[in-house]
Amino acid sequence: MEQVSAGADQTVKLWDLAAGSAVTLGAHEAPVKCVEHAAAYGAVVSAGWDGVLNLWDARQPGHATATAQLPDKAYALGLSDDRMAGRHVYVYDMRTMGTAEVVPEQVRQSSLKYQTRCIRCFPDGRGYALASVEGRVAIEYFDEAPEVQAQKYAFKCHRRRDGDTDTVFPINAIAFNKTYGTFATGGCDGTVIMWDGAHKKKLTAYPEKATSIASLAFSHDDQLLASAVSYTHEAGVQANAPPDQIFIRAPSDEEVQPRTAAVQSG
Repeated sequence: MEQVSAGADQTVKLWDLAAGSAVTLGAHEAPVKCVEHAAAYGAVVSAGWDGVLNLWDARQPGHATATAQLPDKAYALGLSDDRMAGRHVYVYDMRTMGTAEVVPEQVRQSSLKYQTRCIRCFPDGRGYALASVEGRVAIEYFDEAPEVQAQKYAFKCHRRRDGDTDTVFPINAIAFNKTYGTFATGGCDGTVIMWDGAHKKKLTAYPEKATSIASLAFSHDDQLLASAVSYTHEAGVQANAPPDQIFIRAPSDEEVQPRTAAVQSG
C-alpha cells in the first residue's frame, strides 16, 4: 500500500508501507501545507506556502508534470475523482492538467467570512465541504447552474456555551465516509462530530478528547475512523499541552448512516 507525505522540510514523498521505504517525488520552495494522492491518475498533488500547486507523476519522480501559481499561501486542498479545490477557492480539472496551460476551472470567493482550515470534496464529485476558524462548515457545489447553487448552505458547529458566553472553535479536519456520503468534522474543542450533509442532520458526537482534533481520516473501506489529537496552538504557546495521540474507532452503521430530519443552517 502506498501513502504520501509532505511537511516543513519542503519535500513530497511517496511511501511503500510494506517495504518501509520512500521515494522523494520533488520539493517546494517553502513548507508544504497540503498533499493528496490521486491514485486513479498515478499522481500526487501538493500545495505549499510558496504559493505553488504541483502535480507529480508517481512513476517519474524528480520534477512536477504540471504547476499552477496560486495568489497566496495554500491552506487546504480537497480532491475528487476529476477535480480539486483549494477566503478564495480555486477549482482545477485534473483531466486537463499537464496538457495545456494550467488555469483554474473556477475561482470562487469562500462563502465563509474567516480563514479556511480544511476543504474536502464529496465522494460523488458534485461539490465540497469547507471549514473555517469560525466554527462553520459550508456545503458547496461545482455545478454553477442557479438551481444547483440554490442548494448550498452553511451551518455552525464546534461551539460551546457557558452561561451567556458562546466560545467558537476552529474546525481543523473533515473526512467523508464514501459508503454513505456522510462526513466527520474535528475541531479545537477536542470533539469529532458526524454529519448527514444531504439532510442537514447531526448524527453523532463522540466523547471529547484532551486537546484539538488536528486531522481525521476514514480507512479505504470506511470501517475505521482515525483521529489525530494534537494541540494546534489556537491559544498560543502552552508549556503543558497534552501529548499527541491517535485514536482509532470502528463506527457502527447507526453512527454514520444518513437520516432525514434537518438541523438549523446559518
